[in-house]
Amino acid sequence: MDIFGIPLQAMLSQLLLGLVNGSFYAILSLGLAVIFGLLNVINFCHGTLYMMGAFLAWMGLSYFGLDYWLMLILAPLVVGAFAIVIEKTMLHRLYKLDHLYGLLLTFGITLMTEGLFRSVYGVSGQPFSVPQQLSGATDLGFMALPNYRAWVVLASLTVCFSTWFVIEKTRLGAYLRAGTENPRLVAAFGVNVPLLVTLTYGFGGALAAFAGVLAAPVIQVSPLMGSNLIIVVFAVVVIGGMGSIAGSVLTGLALGVVEGMTRVFYPQASATVVFIIMAIVLMLRPAGLFGKEK
Repeated sequence: MDIFGIPLQAMLSQLLLGLVNGSFYAILSLGLAVIFGLLNVINFCHGTLYMMGAFLAWMGLSYFGLDYWLMLILAPLVVGAFAIVIEKTMLHRLYKLDHLYGLLLTFGITLMTEGLFRSVYGVSGQPFSVPQQLSGATDLGFMALPNYRAWVVLASLTVCFSTWFVIEKTRLGAYLRAGTENPRLVAAFGVNVPLLVTLTYGFGGALAAFAGVLAAPVIQVSPLMGSNLIIVVFAVVVIGGMGSIAGSVLTGLALGVVEGMTRVFYPQASATVVFIIMAIVLMLRPAGLFGKEK
């Protein structure tokens, strides 16, 4: 069966690929939105934390024989701890300054970290095998659905929804939101606001690392994998609305699908369609689709 002269199976395959890419966009943009919305920091090293998560998973398997499932937990914890060190030693000094200072600091951290990994591992990718439990594919009749890609979508959606629920619907989330808007008032109620801020940045880094571990079996693990993706993720956050958690998740998934469909109908535009949409959205609604107009 063909649609507009294109086989249905090819369209569904690209739709699935777009949904998988959209899952990565969603979880990475979620971390960026959490950090910007609650800390007011443009975290340019988010792609580096994503790369570190993938490399830790690869190193755990290659050097220590640790399986994928253990590294899916361990890598985010280690990268989250690294993010906490960044926040406590450097970033917390810049909160009262212009956004540009935080952007420059995190960009510098990105250059140094990527340079370190490139000097040790080079720029060629390192293979990472799909865990045995998720190997193979499920026959849906009209197409074969790779089990691992289905897991990526399910895991990403679960983490995104859980994060949104905690921040928007729980007391802890209320403390976080209030602590960024009026820290003195929240501190008067006995809440340790600096600790909340530090843990929030660490959690954002852990989200990036979690996405990196998910991506490791899909793409080759490379020092450049974060820098190749972060610009698109920033565009997703801008389109969804800076600081909007739900907007970042929904926009990430939608743009992944749009990108996948563009590869079917007009492949030449697939690399730029996200930025074209960003330009249109910014002209019509500068705050983003889900952002709040000031």
